[in-house]
Formats: sequence, structure tokens, C-alpha cells
Amino acid sequence: MDQARLPAHLEAGAILRLAESQGGFATVLAKGERDAGTVMIVALCHGKHGVLYERMPQADGSRTFIAAKRQNAENPQEFDDYLARRRAQDSDLWLIEVDIADPERFIAQLA
Repeated sequence: MDQARLPAHLEAGAILRLAESQGGFATVLAKGERDAGTVMIVALCHGKHGVLYERMPQADGSRTFIAAKRQNAENPQEFDDYLARRRAQDSDLWLIEVDIADPERFIAQLA
């Protein structure tokens, strides 16, 4: 099923409001193309254990967020470097950081 895509700036705003409504904090780390930019989420729990979530196409045609990269506690700088490389590769990319008590549950709500 082909679904209409929500403009990136509206999706980003909705993610920010959802995080805040659940007692979390969210901020836009990088703004991409207003309508067609890709939205990626860095989810943290109490400022730690970063996980990068990226929308990936599924067999049924939907695009759900999956964990694409996890922060290594032994080398947290590697995660930051990875994010910087992704941003350099795609100037249309929206990068949103969400710090929330239950990141996996939060991401599941975005489906």
C-alpha cells in the first residue's frame, strides 16, 4: 500500500511534541529539507545509551523506524562521529534527539 508521506518538518514537530507530552525532552540537532527530508531519531534514556533509529521500507510497503546504530559505551565518540558522517552525506537529513524514559516504546508509537 502506498501511503502519503507527511512533510518532514511536520513529522519533526510531532516527534518533539510527543516526547514532551510523555515527560521527555527532544531537540532538533540538524534541520534538513523542509518537505522531503529524511527524519532520523537519536533516542537516549537519561542522557545515555544512544540508539539511532532510521525509517526502513518493509515488505508490506510501510516504512518503520528500526535501530540502525547503537552507541558503544566503551567508545561513545564513535557514535557521534557516525552521526556527523551521516549528516555530511545527506544535507536533507533531519536529526532529532529524544531523551525519554522508555525509548523503544516511544519509537514503537511512531509506527
